[in-house]
Amino acid sequence: MAQFSKIAQFFSLKHPLSRGMISYALIWPAGSLIQQTIAGEEKYDFIKAARYSLWGSCYVAPALHTWYTIANRIWPHINLKSVLAKVVAEQLTFSPFAMSCFLIGMTLLEGKAIQDAKNELEAKFIPTYKTGVCVWPAIQTFNYIVIKEKNRVVFMSFCSLLWTVFLAYVKQQELQSTTVADPASSPQSITKDPHLKEINSAGR
Repeated sequence: MAQFSKIAQFFSLKHPLSRGMISYALIWPAGSLIQQTIAGEEKYDFIKAARYSLWGSCYVAPALHTWYTIANRIWPHINLKSVLAKVVAEQLTFSPFAMSCFLIGMTLLEGKAIQDAKNELEAKFIPTYKTGVCVWPAIQTFNYIVIKEKNRVVFMSFCSLLWTVFLAYVKQQELQSTTVADPASSPQSITKDPHLKEINSAGR
């Protein structure tokens, strides 16, 4: 067991990207399956879970690795000021970019058209981003101030799992066409716009 621990530690230090890809290849499909369980699905959609595994491993892990590498070079010191700077910068730059890629990328992985991906982005981005802004700064600050250093990775992995469950919930919400009457036209004249079934009621 001790030898295995040393090997795992060596791999973690020498190959952080590979470690992240393996971790997110497991965390993301787990989040999808948990969301399906909460939704009361009669049968698990393992194809959907596989898409989450692919996205977590091939996009999320490399993107996070790149972001943290850049952020650590800009703010190399480990103190509260640097952490807060990273949190603010992440919410203003990386986070909206990553959320946009998720909504577009996962829609395309489902085999849908580019227009469908655009509709997903337009309908779901703002409420999802608002939730993230409310949740992640508090989580990251709590992680730095309260959680002991040896437990921070475990804590953040758990938070990432919960966030993935929320993203899976957002993604499975269907877009619906809502008719809106035009008071300047006849009753038969309507405009159909895609709207999202309520995400904000769920709370990231």
